[in-house]
Amino acid sequence: MKFANVSIRTLAHVDAPHRVTSAELSARLSPALNRLGIRPDVLESASGVVARRYWDEGVQPSQAATLAAEKALAESGVDRSKIGVLVSTSVCRDYVEPSVACLVHGNLKLSPDCMNFDIGNACLAFLNGMQIVGNMIERGQVDYGLIVDGEGARYVQDRTIERLLLPETTPKEFREQFATLTLGSGSAAMLLCRSELAPDGHRFVGTVSKAATEYSHLCRGQVDKMETDGKTLLLAGLAVAATTWAEAQAQLGWSGEAIDEFVLHQVSEPHTTMLCEQLGLPREKVLAIYAEFGNIGPASVPIALSKAVEAGRVKKGSRVGLLGIGSGLNCSMAEVIW
Repeated sequence: MKFANVSIRTLAHVDAPHRVTSAELSARLSPALNRLGIRPDVLESASGVVARRYWDEGVQPSQAATLAAEKALAESGVDRSKIGVLVSTSVCRDYVEPSVACLVHGNLKLSPDCMNFDIGNACLAFLNGMQIVGNMIERGQVDYGLIVDGEGARYVQDRTIERLLLPETTPKEFREQFATLTLGSGSAAMLLCRSELAPDGHRFVGTVSKAATEYSHLCRGQVDKMETDGKTLLLAGLAVAATTWAEAQAQLGWSGEAIDEFVLHQVSEPHTTMLCEQLGLPREKVLAIYAEFGNIGPASVPIALSKAVEAGRVKKGSRVGLLGIGSGLNCSMAEVIW
């Protein structure tokens, strides 16, 4: 699906303030690691995640998302009364209901005419949000649309460590909950608009997507627990990424040479390395953030893009490829011309 009249007006991210190392989590887990005969540095050595970030105690996903949204709106100079739709894509939620979107809508004091709703699709949701809001802009339903995401890893990691320290925990249970310990915290916001409203904006070219829902059992999460068949999930994710990449080549004219910067949803070092190898992506075109920030869920792609822009890796006219895989499994790839 291609867009003719959609641009990114502004993009912003906020890093959660507290750096928590894998060594610190491993120290908390040391009784379980010793009992199970697992090497003490397994968390960092197996994932490549050196640290992740935590919000202050009690900070809710809607509050984190609001921080990034306020930053994006301030940088845009757009009157917030003109925002026609607000979409939250957070995996983390304040409540089962109401939606995170309505809480952010209230925090931002947006217009009563501004639609607001959540999209849930695991780590792929932000890219899905871009596509849905892009469709609304392309059809003339709205002039501006705001996509937000706020993620926090503190609660689920605390509960996971408590479980893993129980004397009855088995090596299999440790493996199934290992990926939870690689999660991170952060928030992001993107303001999309009709291209003529942002002459200096960044054109949203389009997206391609593929589903492989026969693998929906490989990663299942609750508020306090996530169980993952990590090895099988990795291989299945690489397979659906390969079919999506072929579609991006056909529909968007992608290749490792044609795209100037690849922005990946980053889970771990093995995942990033194998994805680049599978698709033939030059590693020098990928800004790796997993080592310091872990897997930030659907916020990972916009945060990595924002950091790449700040680092000067993405310049005016750069062709940028956004690549995401979400448990389910689903895969989407999108192009932005910066």
